[in-house]
Amino acid sequence: MSDTEKHAFQAEVQQLLDIVIHSLYTDKEIFIRELISNAADACEKLRFTRSAGAEVHEPDIEPKISIATDDTAKTIAITDTGIGMTRDELVENLGTIAHSGSKAFLKQLSEQKEKPDANLIGQFGVGFYSAFMVAKEVKVLTRSFKPDAPGHLWTSTGQGSYEIESAPDWNRGTRILVELKEDDKAFAQASHVESIIKRYSNFVSFPIELNGEKVNTISAIWARSKSDIKDEEYKEFYQFIGHDHEEPLGRLHFSADAPLAIQALLFVPSKNIENMELGRSDSEVNLYCRKILIEPKAKKLFPDWLRFLKGVVDSEDLPLNISRESMQDSSLMQKLNKIITTRFIKFLHELSKKDAEQFNKIYDEYQRFLKEGVISDFTHREALGKLLRYETSALAKGEKTSLSEYVQRMGGDQKEIYFIFAPSRETAESSPYYEPFQSKGQEVLFVYDPWDEMVMENLGRFEEKSICAAERAEIKIDSPEGEALTDEQVEELGKWLKENLGEQVDQVKASKRLVGSPAVVVDADKTMTANMRRLMKALNQDSGTTKYNLEINPRHEVIKRLHAMKSADEELAKSAAAQLFDNARMAAGVVDDPRELVNRLNSLLEKVLAAK
Repeated sequence: MSDTEKHAFQAEVQQLLDIVIHSLYTDKEIFIRELISNAADACEKLRFTRSAGAEVHEPDIEPKISIATDDTAKTIAITDTGIGMTRDELVENLGTIAHSGSKAFLKQLSEQKEKPDANLIGQFGVGFYSAFMVAKEVKVLTRSFKPDAPGHLWTSTGQGSYEIESAPDWNRGTRILVELKEDDKAFAQASHVESIIKRYSNFVSFPIELNGEKVNTISAIWARSKSDIKDEEYKEFYQFIGHDHEEPLGRLHFSADAPLAIQALLFVPSKNIENMELGRSDSEVNLYCRKILIEPKAKKLFPDWLRFLKGVVDSEDLPLNISRESMQDSSLMQKLNKIITTRFIKFLHELSKKDAEQFNKIYDEYQRFLKEGVISDFTHREALGKLLRYETSALAKGEKTSLSEYVQRMGGDQKEIYFIFAPSRETAESSPYYEPFQSKGQEVLFVYDPWDEMVMENLGRFEEKSICAAERAEIKIDSPEGEALTDEQVEELGKWLKENLGEQVDQVKASKRLVGSPAVVVDADKTMTANMRRLMKALNQDSGTTKYNLEINPRHEVIKRLHAMKSADEELAKSAAAQLFDNARMAAGVVDDPRELVNRLNSLLEKVLAAK
């Protein structure tokens, strides 16, 4: 006589099955991850039960997970040697949801007016039901760890009922046999299943065998103590997860218990692919929960400026949606983002003190990303400012300083941090904007990256000191030498220059900063600099005629001769004035088309040579 018992699913279970099959998961392959995760949980429970001293059926069999595929029979079986289930546990776990928290999930669904989706918080233990997305029939063979508990077979098509019968010869643990639908027979192919295992479940703590061969050969070393891990293991892990055979420039391995439980292992690759013109890089840090992949290349785990990192972040505190396919609590995700970003910045700061050479390698390769962070990330702007490094007039060529070191060297009367943008140190040192600082022996940062000025503007202040572009600085030379035009002559020449140079010039005045240059231009818009003007033009955001203030050096021979020439040969003086203005603009780097300047210069040369 058959001992088979037939039961109807609890109404909520059938409702849950319909949701899981038709609208919860976005990718059917998730069912393999869910069943492996459940198997790993069963193995973990057995390990805990053993450690508590309980008597266990078949104690010599170690916990592991075995997967068998049969593409002829169109089946996939996932077996664990974990804690197993009794008959009552089978009914309770697979036939009802009274204890699991799923009722709360269903209540939330019933209150939704729109189509139910996976965007609900909570781990409801319903991953098993995901098998019915692909199954014609599911069989569960299980036997509890309890020595006197017999085995049982649970069978269902997911259509309202299930059957339970005895399986006395079954071993401890659970085997889930999925007979696949015709459209889902690809899940009976070993190569396809192996790729899914390696993607989602490769770091499960227990061995996973596929058709007799171990699949998860790389361990989750991020969950181990740093002192127990050899450099060779780090290297092997990085090659696996980073798909990179070159050694990384740096790694950060840390764990935290509060405010969130986090284990992270992050690597800085040896090459910045954006420098190699291979397009924009994407984050390659994967998000795990208890060693199960939740989100590959997690988008919101780090701010965008840290997209060059590779590695893993694992947190058991993540509140996941029912399908585990995405994070739900955005405020908690933001907290996670802030914690690990702060920790990585701290790592770089500590590295700069402990191993400056290694830090400089990372900085040289990824400085643009750090600068992007200063521009875009208000939360971490001040901390990132401490990582910036620049050449400076106080150090030899090639040597760099931090802003903190600059501030430490500042004199007591200096209130601002000064910088000058130029394409090279030689150009910076020959710039008219550098002259007053050189004359006074005052330190200036030399910045060569066109985006550095945006960095400085967004940083604004550092250690209570304002940051100021040299061309906007209100700085005067101490004791100018040489005979100069009188104030009346300067006023007269300035008025004449403004009349002849036209709308390009807003004001002409005597300069208090120039030593060896005859003139310099400053953007009439005091919020702008020459480099910022160039950037705006490159981005097509600068319209109309740019006006400049022209500062003239009343002690320079060119200026004094120009004053005299405007009366003796006005036409020649006009050409010389236009050339003077263009020379000053060229020194500022704001000449768009040099052809007119060159033509005028040739004309002036012709007149000078003719005069000789």
